[in-house]
Amino acid sequence: MGELFGLNAEYVMLVCFAFILVLLVMVIIISIRLSSLRKRYTRMINGTSAENMEQLLIDMQSALNEQKAESAKASTHITSIHQSMKKMTSNIKVRRYNAFNEGGSDLSFSLAMLNEEQDGVIITGIHSREQMYVYAKPIANGQSSYTLSPEEKETLSQTLKQS
Repeated sequence: MGELFGLNAEYVMLVCFAFILVLLVMVIIISIRLSSLRKRYTRMINGTSAENMEQLLIDMQSALNEQKAESAKASTHITSIHQSMKKMTSNIKVRRYNAFNEGGSDLSFSLAMLNEEQDGVIITGIHSREQMYVYAKPIANGQSSYTLSPEEKETLSQTLKQS
């Protein structure tokens, strides 16, 4: 045969044939991969039509928006609960003592009950042989508007240290 651009035509034909074979192999590999991808896509869509897929996406978006709204509502509710808990009595301290030095045991007591804002009450019970007296003194911001006994002051200071 003749020469093409100074090359033997048989060699050129052989190289072209090899190149065509390589391209054919690549087309087969790409076809196999495309078939696999189509199968996965079909499984993902699960046989639904395009309209159903669009509706599915719309439903998912609305469900996500509802979740966000519920999450915001729950967060607000948790904040409200946290604020309420600050006002609950959470710091309690009891001190028993003998109010009179005439013997006997520690039957008198001072009970301090405060919340996180240091508001609450001190209840004191003074026991004697004949009677028992119970007093309640309000506490606001860790202070009482009434005069506190040394035992009440000690109980209040121990309760304030707890918080």
